[in-house]
Order: sequence, then structure tokens, then C-alpha cells
Amino acid sequence: MDASLIGIGEVGSFGWRVFHERHPVMIERLCAAHPFGPEVRDRLAALLRESTEGVVEPLDDDAPDHGVWAEWIADQVGRPWAEASFLWAESYFFRKLLAATGFFSPGPWRGVDPFAPMKRAELHNAATADTLKALDELPHLSDADRDAAVVQAAVWGNQADLAFQLSTDASGATSGLVTGSPEEFWSLFGEPGAVHLVADNSAGELAADLVLIDRLLTAGRADRVVLHVKPGPYYVSDATPTDVLEVLHHLRALPGEAGAVGERVQNAMREGRIGVRAHAFFCGPKEFGAMPEDLRAELASAAVTIFKGDLNYRRLVGDRHWQATTAFDDVALRLPGPVVSLRVLKSEVVVGLPGDVVASLDASGEAWRTQGSHALIQSTPGT
Repeated sequence: MDASLIGIGEVGSFGWRVFHERHPVMIERLCAAHPFGPEVRDRLAALLRESTEGVVEPLDDDAPDHGVWAEWIADQVGRPWAEASFLWAESYFFRKLLAATGFFSPGPWRGVDPFAPMKRAELHNAATADTLKALDELPHLSDADRDAAVVQAAVWGNQADLAFQLSTDASGATSGLVTGSPEEFWSLFGEPGAVHLVADNSAGELAADLVLIDRLLTAGRADRVVLHVKPGPYYVSDATPTDVLEVLHHLRALPGEAGAVGERVQNAMREGRIGVRAHAFFCGPKEFGAMPEDLRAELASAAVTIFKGDLNYRRLVGDRHWQATTAFDDVALRLPGPVVSLRVLKSEVVVGLPGDVVASLDASGEAWRTQGSHALIQSTPGT
């Protein structure tokens, strides 16, 4: 099976609008959040011009990942950005943005996450506070209701995506799942084993992920959980090891169930029942079918692998113009154990939907694939 790659060159398309509308707003906010000098600001402005009007230029830094990126971009250098696929172009844009801010170079901004102020503000805002306060209801729920609540929180936590919020079509509505259910999610778990969770965003979503991990362990669905995050800053909200610590410290400082979850998660980390991994491939432009053997072997050892969020979904099934009714099993990465995706729809690619659901959504006139108002839970049984 095959389908054409989603691109950024068609004027008015979703990918085009990300580059021409969302990225300029994001860079304005970066410059407002940091006292970057003229050189950094000029480099960021040049990146915007290059990525919207120019051709793909090679990296001019000597960062540790320079060699692997040189391979990933070899067949793109010198070509117009407008001819690149959305997945590749967006990934390379953020890699070049880090270099432009001085993240890899000697100087005051070396190793500084340029998105940290945005992530920290989202972690401490009123909406996140209300969500974490609502955790106090969990101990009063039946086991089945608690199972459903933590999965729903993990799914919809993906809506708290700062890059998405920069979009002009971010409605904030939550119309519900277009396919799947919490019951489908929990049916994948049999005898407790190692569960791997590939995270997406930091702040509120990562807090919901830690609540889900806590439930996996305390309810005996897993005997160990491996949390995969990005090794460093990537897309605006992406979770890094530093973000794991910041979110965990934030939870532990709260009263009630949020604080209790934070304490249990910290203890589980100390005991080795929760591990954190940060493979370099997660900051890359390739679909998951191209992952290196060491990462594939690690995920292949999982009893269940959970992929969170929109970017991971694009890499899981291929960021392509699939028919929405294409079977998830036919295109998703297959591993020995079950694979499950928890995702809010914020980009064009989607598969595995019933035909009547697609017809109803199309008839609504909404931009249902990209506005963040619908979500899904999809799984494969494993090979």
C-alpha cells in the first residue's frame, strides 16, 4: 500500500499554513520570551525566509547530531523547501531553529531550551491547575471509572500543545473520540510486563502521562514502565528529561491526589519500576519504520507500546494522504506486542475510521482533521 507524502508547497494547505502563519508567530514569541541579541534574531529571521521562500541549506554547526542529520538531509540540500514533505520539513526547521538560537554553540544560550518559558507557563496556568485539582476525584471512583478517566486525560492532554495553540484554527473544543475507547485501550493488557510509553508534549500532557503510568503500575497492568522522551528540545512543547523532572517536582508539591501520584512516581523511578529513555531518533524526520535496530529491539521487548500525540502518529502510520478508511493495522508500525496510539487530531493524516464516521465528519464542514476537536484511540494486536 502507498499514498503520496503530505507536503508544504500548496498555498493554503495545512502544511503551508504551519510554515507561513504558525512559525512566524512562534518566533515572535520566542524573541519576546528571551533577550536574544541581534545575531540570534537575524538568524531566526533568515530561517523563516529560507523555509518559506528559499532552498534547503545545510547545517553550519558542529553539534553532536551533525553527522546523522547530514545523512537525513543529503537528498534535500539545494532543493526548494516547498518541494519537501511536511514531516521532513517541519523536523528540519526545528533542528535549524535550535542552531539559530545558539543551543549548540559556545555562548550564553548553549544548552538553553528556547521553549522552556512557554512550557513552564503552560504547566502553571489555570487550566492545568484545574485539571490537576480534578485528580482528587480519582480515589472515589470505581476501578472501571478510574481506568476510563486516566485514559481520557492522557488522550485529551495532547490538546495542550503550544505549537498547536499558535494556529489560527485552534478551537479548543472537545467533540469526542472518532474511534476507539478506554475499554479498547485496557483490553490490550494481560499479564503484567514492561510497558513502553513514547511521550509527546511536556507540561499538562506529561502530567497526565505520569498519572496513566501510575495507574498502570498500581493496578498491576505493568510491572515496569519505560517513558521515552526527546533527548533535547525539538518541537515547541516536546517533553525532555528536564521536563520530566520539572513536571514531577510540580506534582509532588501539590496537595491531594496530584501530590500522591507524584510521590508514587518518584518512588517507582528510584526503585527502577519506571525508567526514562531519550533516544536521538525521536528528534528526527523519519517515519518509525526507519528506526534504528537498537530502538526497535527495545520497543520489541514491550508487552504493550503506547504512542502519544500527533507527531508520533504521523511517524507511526506515515504522514501521507491515506484514505481515512485505510485500516490502521495495514499502515502502522508493527511490533511483537500490541501498539496503541492516543492522539488528538491536529494534522491532516488519519486512518482507521469507519466510512460512516468519515462521511459525517466531512459533511459537518469543520476542519475536523486539524482543529484539535476530535481524538482517537487505535491499536494493533502485535505480530
